[in-house]
Amino acid sequence: MLSNQLNKRWHIPFFIAPALVIYSLFMIYPLVESLKLSFFQIKSQEEIQFVGLANYFQLFFDATWSEQFWNAFANNGYFFLIHMLVQNPIGLMIAALLSIRWLPGRSFYRTAIFLPALLSFVLVGFIWKLVLSPLWGVSEGLLSVIGLGSWYAPWLGLENSALTTIALVSVWQFVGIPMMLIYAALLSIPDEIIEAARCDGLNAWTIFWKIKLPLILPTLGIVTILTFVGNFNAFDLIYVSQGALAGPDYSTDILGTFLYRTFFGHQLQLGSPAMGATIASTMFFIILCGVCLYLFFVQRKLTRYEL
Repeated sequence: MLSNQLNKRWHIPFFIAPALVIYSLFMIYPLVESLKLSFFQIKSQEEIQFVGLANYFQLFFDATWSEQFWNAFANNGYFFLIHMLVQNPIGLMIAALLSIRWLPGRSFYRTAIFLPALLSFVLVGFIWKLVLSPLWGVSEGLLSVIGLGSWYAPWLGLENSALTTIALVSVWQFVGIPMMLIYAALLSIPDEIIEAARCDGLNAWTIFWKIKLPLILPTLGIVTILTFVGNFNAFDLIYVSQGALAGPDYSTDILGTFLYRTFFGHQLQLGSPAMGATIASTMFFIILCGVCLYLFFVQRKLTRYEL
């Protein structure tokens, strides 16, 4: 009996092997090498010295590195918070509206909202820099048309507004992703449940909050963890909009831009592969801790709720 089961399953490792080899070659191997490099210091092209955790202590506590690291980490947290408080609620609201079956033009709205997520970061960053430019941008004129011209400011050039502005641009680009995930989850709710709630006299508002929202909590959890991973891996939009120095005065600097400057160097700053690997490893552990906390504390509760 056991031999028959093994004979039937011989094809499983055969089909998994190509994907596993490719994933190991391009993901696991670079990750292991990066972790390994973070424990060394490169003295010269021929000399590499093992220093243990010295690079991590230098990154976290040395004045030369720690100020930039904690500033980038705080900015990254704020960047993630903007997406959680703005992007995901808007995605939920749009998905709820699009799930109304009698709403005309649902296909058009889905496509139009999701389309920016398919655009390249370079195109999005360049276009929004033009729109928000105080010299040739159209944002001041558009605000003046609706009577809000006094609200205009060179947002990308101010330290207290640059990161918020870029985060909102990122929200505009990627709000379609949580919208589509939540929309698919809403459509998967059996019609019998909704009809039973209507027969009990519940209105659409109560049905959404008391029935639909609890049923899509696992999807909201997935959206949250995808947002977390994506934001703590962010780099492209800020690099295109503000450059490697993430100005003004590092106010838009996040871990991705900090890693780029450290590893490759920029202007007068020489590149340091060992410290760059240390920052990359730290980013990996931050994301790993966030995902593990979600799996052990949030996903487990959601699974119990479903049961």
